[in-house]
Amino acid sequence: MVAAVSSSTASGASSTALSATTPQQQQDRFLKLLVAQLNNQDPMNPMDNAQMTTQIAQINTVSGITQLNETIQSMAAQYTSMQIMQGAAMIGRQVVADGDTLAIDKTKGTGTGAFKLDTAATSVQLQVMTPGGQIIDKVDLGAMNAGTHNIDWDASKYTASASPVFQIIAKQGQSSVTSTPLVRDTIAAVGTDSTGAMNLSLKGGASIKYDSIKSIL
Repeated sequence: MVAAVSSSTASGASSTALSATTPQQQQDRFLKLLVAQLNNQDPMNPMDNAQMTTQIAQINTVSGITQLNETIQSMAAQYTSMQIMQGAAMIGRQVVADGDTLAIDKTKGTGTGAFKLDTAATSVQLQVMTPGGQIIDKVDLGAMNAGTHNIDWDASKYTASASPVFQIIAKQGQSSVTSTPLVRDTIAAVGTDSTGAMNLSLKGGASIKYDSIKSIL
């Protein structure tokens, strides 16, 4: 005795098979199934025209969505390639971007960075730390106006291989002033991450995202 196959099981198997093929193969397979269904339909209970139209519309919708996804993926790949080509022109340029790493130039014995003050401050202190958070130097910078300011730290005695990080402690009288740390370094290479977003490798070793750049010097 032949076991019966439910329509839901057959439909699920058909959907799985269709999803694993190209749009053209999906259409060919659907048409073959439709012709077979018409040839073997019950003459006393033929297929309803509305049902046939619905099935054709469904396969066309699936095919259209698949083609649209392929087109979008192709456009995304082209956009990424264009971004990298444009980014390559930035190699060798100095940028200011979000980040709290000091770029160490061992030849000059300096560590460069920047920060932004939301408002004027009567006292500003630079604190340089190891990547683990241990303070290795404090520098009083005095009073400063609101805006972006450069950091040129004396790194002649800094011998660690990992670049140090920094924070700014700013006050207006007894009130704290909000400050934003910034990386100031030269772009050494351009690439992409696992999501396809463009990343910039800096000379000091840090890596930043393209959209984190505040200015190009």
